[in-house]
Amino acid sequence: MAADAASATFLSILLSLTITLSLVSPSLAMYCHSQIIHGIPFPYPTKYSNCTEYLHHKAALHYTFDPANSSLSLAFAATPPSSGGWVAWAINPTSTGMVGAQVLMALKTSTGSVVAKTFNISSHHSVVESELSFDVWDLSAHEASDGTMWLFATVKLCRRSLNLVWQVGGVVNGTRPGIHQMAFANKNAKATLELGA
Repeated sequence: MAADAASATFLSILLSLTITLSLVSPSLAMYCHSQIIHGIPFPYPTKYSNCTEYLHHKAALHYTFDPANSSLSLAFAATPPSSGGWVAWAINPTSTGMVGAQVLMALKTSTGSVVAKTFNISSHHSVVESELSFDVWDLSAHEASDGTMWLFATVKLCRRSLNLVWQVGGVVNGTRPGIHQMAFANKNAKATLELGA
């Protein structure tokens, strides 16, 4: 009888887990494979051969790595918490967190236009607009009609294992990002991207 109860409990847990995964997986898969680009001329999937989904901030990184010139072409997508906000994608050459990050950012200005800028984060309280420690070209930003903000760029890499950080914020002061929230998703929006040999 005890074995039957244990089996029933195990099956109940397995069924709950299966139902949960069936509810979560399609939404995660949307970020890469079914992402609708509302009103943006977007070359995916021909330009970007890979995509990584990030649960924190429901973000996606579409990318192609060119080993011939060590460049990464990317399209990063996330939705800010408010319509006048910003999204950012960064490489941290020295650490796994925000301090030291070299940031590409899409910001919605007070005029309603969306601009792309680069920032160097030297401390938690210092976000300085500047050139980055690596070359960046073809940098642009767009806002889709569903509120998703997109960053497009190509970056020159000196390594193939990248410490990535991404973030979203709800306020832009002129053309400078306001501080983001410090919720769980904000504190854990980081990952490593391995680009292979």
